[in-house]
Amino acid sequence: MAFAPTFFHTFLETCDRHRDNLAFIYRVGEDEFRVTYEKFFEDVLILARAFKANKVRKGDKVFILSDNRYSWIVTDMALQALGAVSVPRGTDTPPSEVEFIVNHSDAEFLIVETDKNYKDCQALIKSLKLKGVFIAAGSEKHSWFDKATSYTELLENRSIEPKDIEWFRGLADKIIPEDLLTIIYTSGTTGTPKGVMLNHANIMHNVRTLPPLIRLQADDVWVSILPTWHIFERTAEYIGIATGSCLVYSSIRTFAADLESYKPTLVATVPRIWESLYSKITTGLKKKDPKKAKIFNLLVRVSAAYRRNARVLRDQLPVFKKRAFPLRLVDKVQALVSNVFLFLPNLLAKKKLVLVQEKFGGRLKGAISGGGSLPPYLDEWIDAIGIRIINAYGMTECSPGIAGRGFNCDIFGTIGPPVGETELRIVNDLGEPVPKGVEGEIQVRGAQVFKGYYKNDEANASAFSPDGFLRTGDLGRLTLTGELVITGRAKEIIVLASGENVDPTNIEATLSMFPFVQDAVLVGQDKKGLGALIVPDLEKLREFVLEKYNQVLEETEGALRDKQLLDRLREEMNKLLNAKKGFKPYEKLQNIHFLDKEFTLGEELTNSFKKKRHVIEKKYKDIINRLLK
Repeated sequence: MAFAPTFFHTFLETCDRHRDNLAFIYRVGEDEFRVTYEKFFEDVLILARAFKANKVRKGDKVFILSDNRYSWIVTDMALQALGAVSVPRGTDTPPSEVEFIVNHSDAEFLIVETDKNYKDCQALIKSLKLKGVFIAAGSEKHSWFDKATSYTELLENRSIEPKDIEWFRGLADKIIPEDLLTIIYTSGTTGTPKGVMLNHANIMHNVRTLPPLIRLQADDVWVSILPTWHIFERTAEYIGIATGSCLVYSSIRTFAADLESYKPTLVATVPRIWESLYSKITTGLKKKDPKKAKIFNLLVRVSAAYRRNARVLRDQLPVFKKRAFPLRLVDKVQALVSNVFLFLPNLLAKKKLVLVQEKFGGRLKGAISGGGSLPPYLDEWIDAIGIRIINAYGMTECSPGIAGRGFNCDIFGTIGPPVGETELRIVNDLGEPVPKGVEGEIQVRGAQVFKGYYKNDEANASAFSPDGFLRTGDLGRLTLTGELVITGRAKEIIVLASGENVDPTNIEATLSMFPFVQDAVLVGQDKKGLGALIVPDLEKLREFVLEKYNQVLEETEGALRDKQLLDRLREEMNKLLNAKKGFKPYEKLQNIHFLDKEFTLGEELTNSFKKKRHVIEKKYKDIINRLLK
């Protein structure tokens, strides 16, 4: 199959091929709107024409401050049509970060979502020499000297003549694969945001290689909840457009209802969403009906055990070193015997767990999880309730696809093999490739890999190996059959005073198995031992303490500082951090501390819900020092 050279070409082809298909469903207040690909084509044309009239030109940098909405994708495609470069960000971006990005990116135009966003940016706008400001959902009229125009004013002329269509289609001839499409500033888990430059060739790599991974078809329906400007969600929308499928814009408030209402076949998520769903389902059911909760948990355990044994029988577990045939045969015999006894209980579990699947609409063929690796307990739990997880690994610098466990891979506990047209290797500290099964840094080379960070020679110099592989900074290893397993983050390794290296991600994932742990951050750099900063779910903590210790947790700040209680909870946590699960003695916790405030997006969390360790460690420096003195 031949693919278009740029994504704008792809957009035009889809609008021709699937003109009557539903492209988007969205709400404004209580009103629902349905957009066909024919209407999508017209909306993009009209906006591109209006931008051109306002002197937006090829190569111009346009900063977009907006959240999920239909006008976002129309804006994105209109800018692509003109060859302009989008620089997107969400409305929860701190003002200081907005100012940095607008200045650093050399943005000449600014697009904000609402009149409020425009007013919030007044000081910034006055300090810049912008050519124009556009307000996507603006309702107020602005004087000419404000340089601000609402989309309502911008799109007053909606008539389309044949010459307009000819002009619009002709724009594709002026765009080539090497043209810059977007600059995405990473939220930065380690410091100042860096502008990732992605061109059409980078994006088209994912458009070519990802649809087969998830068996994407024109009749598929997505429900979208992630930030549209984030590359994971953005590329999901691009491949949806490329195949002519339909996307429903949802929100955290309406997500559960939208799943049941629109019955999607696919959803794009991040691990944190599944952690939240897991917690709500398990603790919510326990609170509502403890007996039903016990039955539900038993059914999940039966399903998980049956599926685990089935994977042993089908050789669908990761293998890092060869095992003798007799040992493998023993494992298979044990799994077979176990499943004989579990056969009938599993049929019952399968029948009952359909009720959970119906909460997701009943048609879900796959749930994509990206932006981070799913903790093993979550991976198994989701699989046990009968939902197919498409575990994906990527990063903004790779547009984002690197590897994925799609319908082409059944090796559980892995991220799957590299996506098509991708070279992936694991290297040691000297940059030398290591054998399969050995841990090292993941490095990638392929057409999806970005060309560099905007105006950042220092970062560019360290981003690539001498032979052109991207240094991801992630740790992993390959199975003997070529699937990738993420084991940690090289840049997040905690080095204890004893010289021992500790990967915090596995420990934090284990701590998150406790229902009262909303978030956990491991600390201990240059200290004698490890501690954990924990954001608690107070209601679930009270339930846990009452059930476990028959103790009522008072609603006072001092209750969370009770040393005896903290020691008891620390001991419970250390029971899970045991040798059987692969933890070392020095990976046990010496102390824990409950934080008073939740982590928030834009501050302690990036927009893909990753923890900004440098921000957290700086903010709670005194507490960490007291915790591990």
